[in-house]
Amino acid sequence: MSLLSVQNLRVEFPTRKGTLTAIDGVSFDLNQGEILGLVGESGAGKSMTGAAIIGLIEPPGHIAGGSIHLSGQRVDKTPEQFRGSHIGMVFQDPLTSLNPLQRVGDQLIETLKLHHGLSDTQAKQRAMQTLDEVGIEGKRWDHYPHEFSGGMRQRVVIALALASDPKVVIADEPTTALDVSIQAQILALLKQICRARGTGIILITHDMAVIAQTTDRVAVMYLGRLVELGDTQQVIHNPSHPYTRGLMASTPSLQGSVDQDLYQIMGSMPRLDAVPPGCAFHPRCEKVMDVCRKHVPEFDGQRACHLSDSQ
Repeated sequence: MSLLSVQNLRVEFPTRKGTLTAIDGVSFDLNQGEILGLVGESGAGKSMTGAAIIGLIEPPGHIAGGSIHLSGQRVDKTPEQFRGSHIGMVFQDPLTSLNPLQRVGDQLIETLKLHHGLSDTQAKQRAMQTLDEVGIEGKRWDHYPHEFSGGMRQRVVIALALASDPKVVIADEPTTALDVSIQAQILALLKQICRARGTGIILITHDMAVIAQTTDRVAVMYLGRLVELGDTQQVIHNPSHPYTRGLMASTPSLQGSVDQDLYQIMGSMPRLDAVPPGCAFHPRCEKVMDVCRKHVPEFDGQRACHLSDSQ
């Protein structure tokens, strides 16, 4: 049995002009100790999927269909506090996750007392252990967020996400605002913790290079739908969907020459209120066929495309 199972997830936003579908029939599983990447351009639905799993969709948005199970228990209809104690979240900007007026140690204690009902002494002991696990010295216990560098603040946020010993951690663009060398440290830390604790991690990113070096499997999203899902190395080296191929071709390579132009997928992702008929990617696809303009391709567990394997 998978650790986390998302089945036919659908997220809608009612508006004066009609209902907008932000997530449309997304399904995937996450196993214990596995890192699954969610990748795609801005607006693909990656962060919305993560928000739906942990229960952070802002009204009037809501889960309109599907189910989310954690260790066999359905959780999409449980209170956010319950999900927060079993599913941790690491956001892109650590300053939005930390209280600037509260010492980091006190923030950890507060989280542990809320989710586990520990005493002050027990919570402090657990918090100190968690900070040590993410590489922060105990002497920094009484420091405020502004006294940490960007990379160290992100370590504090990871500690907060891990404090309640969640089964799943959702990391939403956790390294975007960091220098390249610090990015590598944070990604290595996530992998280390994932393996040591058996925690499942959903890594949300737009960066295929991050996906390649960090994840076990990858789910490629486009306009709220899954278009490809599979083993990371298989998808990286042999992508089967034209959108995935475009993302890979757009990623800089060490083998490329300095003056070589990067490939760019033509056009841009449409708005939710202007979704084209048929395959949503067809206006940008170099392999478009007549059927693509008329019929939405079914996701077969590996990809959603009308092309045959030989095309």
